[in-house]
Amino acid sequence: MKNNLIDTLITPKEHLAVLSKLEVERLLDRSQGGLHSIFRNCALAVMTHGNYTDNARELLDRNQAFDIYIIPQARGIKLKVKNAPASAFVDGKIIQGINEHLFSVLRDIIFASDTILDNPKFNLESTTGITNAVFHVLRNAHALRPTSPPNMIVCWGGHSIKPIEYAYTKEVGYQLGLRELNICTGCGPGAMKGPMKGAQTGHAKQRYEKGQYLGITEPGIIAAESPNPIVNDLVILPDIEKRLEAFIRIGHGFIVFPGGVGTTEEILYILGILLHPKNAFMPFPLLFTAAEESREYFSQIDAFIGETLGEEAQKRYEIIIGDPEQVAQKMAKGMKKVKTFRKEYHDAYYYNWLLTIAPEFQQPFIPTHENMANLQLDQNQPSHKLAANLRCAFSGIVSGNVKEDGIQAIEEHGLFELSGDPKIMQRMDALLKSFIHQGRMKLPGTTYTPCYKIINAK
Repeated sequence: MKNNLIDTLITPKEHLAVLSKLEVERLLDRSQGGLHSIFRNCALAVMTHGNYTDNARELLDRNQAFDIYIIPQARGIKLKVKNAPASAFVDGKIIQGINEHLFSVLRDIIFASDTILDNPKFNLESTTGITNAVFHVLRNAHALRPTSPPNMIVCWGGHSIKPIEYAYTKEVGYQLGLRELNICTGCGPGAMKGPMKGAQTGHAKQRYEKGQYLGITEPGIIAAESPNPIVNDLVILPDIEKRLEAFIRIGHGFIVFPGGVGTTEEILYILGILLHPKNAFMPFPLLFTAAEESREYFSQIDAFIGETLGEEAQKRYEIIIGDPEQVAQKMAKGMKKVKTFRKEYHDAYYYNWLLTIAPEFQQPFIPTHENMANLQLDQNQPSHKLAANLRCAFSGIVSGNVKEDGIQAIEEHGLFELSGDPKIMQRMDALLKSFIHQGRMKLPGTTYTPCYKIINAK
């Protein structure tokens, strides 16, 4: 060990023991189109768990000497790491959970590149092609459980939350665990870790040995939301839109805790899909919940939704404050409705094929300054399309806040500019200012500098 950095060889324990020569070559390719950069950055995020930063650039700058290589061998592969964080090791041996996450990253990057992105069999310009691609990534990762009844609860919320909010997410997770419900989150800290930690205890009390703690992420966000150690199934989707669709397709019920712009993006995504006329008949348990001390957070979110998307959107969710047991009870009842519906319509328990997702929610949104400025943020469009455009606006802010490419774009070209209907922009401005005031834009102890400008919030 030198200066708390380690050089070593790592052998896979669970996933992906062998690679073809072509796959090895692509992972060693340091050119712009090669996979080495993506793999290195994701591996670094996995190995720095616990040393959180919500700035991907900062993580990379802080660990410029880190590198990772594929070492092909007769019986499989090993990973050679140089200048790896010592926190990923115990007595010189890599922590087993981090080992599993490392090879999950390798598995998904290889699969997405070879089988999905470069495969003409998957038409990523069509809605069915994208949905099929997401399914194949989840299946390849063994994240789908075909023999289980509906019991996967997706929990969304911020990585930067107050201690009392974190404690509340754990209590909700505990109540879910007592009812033998599994947990899926974005895999990071805060509201993504708390429900898993609580569910672990609930599952242990029930002697429930099938606990699944599924973490779903993507290369652009993993540095800000590095996988927490409870995640026992980690899946990396190619981009944020496919990540969001994976949540929607695999989840049976959804719980949203307090968060920031990323959580608002997720709320707008799910509401935009539920507002599509073809999805009106489908049972889809969706709860917003927080500790009593954070009641105001969802009051602001509810007001924003009401003034932008209207009452129909507000009818698609229920807000429960300060009652974890009620949250879990409603989710357990919701699972029965989902099961009955899936049986009646002959849809799979493990993947929601029937849900209609419009192209604007599936095609990757690239948050360039031009694309952000051109977003249609007015009510001269169906509510589900407005939700899609609002989702893109918040996605762009997430990129400018934490993603390497977004941070670089802000440094080179200045702030993103957002404009639209004055009423909508005023409400958006007020919501974003409340996030800044409450410290929801950055991790505690860091100062937030906005990456955006609201043009006509008057």
